[in-house]
Amino acid sequence: MNEHLDLIIPLLAGFALDCLLGDPHSLPHPIRWFGKAISVGEAKLNRGLNRKIKGALLAFCLIFTTYFVFKLGLTILSAYQNLYFVVSSILVFYGLANRSLIQEALRVILKLEKEGLEAGRQQLSMIVGRETSQLNENQIRTAVLETLAENLSDGVIAPLFFYFIGGVPAMLAYKMANTLDSMIGYKNMRYKDFGFFAAKLDDVLNFIPARLTAILMAVVSFSFRAIRFIYKYGRKHSSPNAGYPEAALAGILNCRFGGPNRYHGKLVEKPFIGENPRPVSANDVYKACLINGTVSLVFIGVFILWLV
Repeated sequence: MNEHLDLIIPLLAGFALDCLLGDPHSLPHPIRWFGKAISVGEAKLNRGLNRKIKGALLAFCLIFTTYFVFKLGLTILSAYQNLYFVVSSILVFYGLANRSLIQEALRVILKLEKEGLEAGRQQLSMIVGRETSQLNENQIRTAVLETLAENLSDGVIAPLFFYFIGGVPAMLAYKMANTLDSMIGYKNMRYKDFGFFAAKLDDVLNFIPARLTAILMAVVSFSFRAIRFIYKYGRKHSSPNAGYPEAALAGILNCRFGGPNRYHGKLVEKPFIGENPRPVSANDVYKACLINGTVSLVFIGVFILWLV
């Protein structure tokens, strides 16, 4: 099988499926299987002594099992080219989440615009970790923009980055690591020790993709201010990675993110990212959605040109 076609065809087909269909809620999904495996492991191991070690072992075993299971399966299927392309394309589709990300962002704005503040708060609560019950309209739109920036990195560019490194197996191994972080990476009493390794590993894996995402956002927007903001504000976020794409978007839109928000009953004072405390609008969200799609296309296009 041609090595380049082996990567290019599933990539293009999988990305096209994501653009057309988004998250297939009614179909079996590997991420749901990942979540079930994590839940079972956490229930059995997150107790007693040595929880950091147990959490690290669970993460290590699940990530490497994911990689080798998909590596073995696709190696076997490579003898049947058409079937290999079909299965690989579907798995790439499952590994991406850009249409779903954009859809969820637009649903919040639509609810806010058509049904009012309370509907917007409820819709936003489905995609963010912060408490939404006291947010005003501007804070809701700001939260949507922050989510679009951050999840462009770990929901689209990072999976593509690992696909370019090691194909579908590496992409899905990354998705397992990211799912581990989203489920047990919280800094609360239950997961402080058990999820320590998963949280740190996710930070390491997203180090390059987050910065690459931010640079691509600035480039596709022709925004010198975004470049300045990346260097000025990228490190301000409590996350070592999320601040970079957020800073790029704040620069592109000339607005400000961050500030105080409530998480799990606690007020968290986040540093501000950006300089202009102007109200953001629905049009800013639409522009951010366009940037997300453009960054994804440019990243894929550059990779294909590099291959050929």
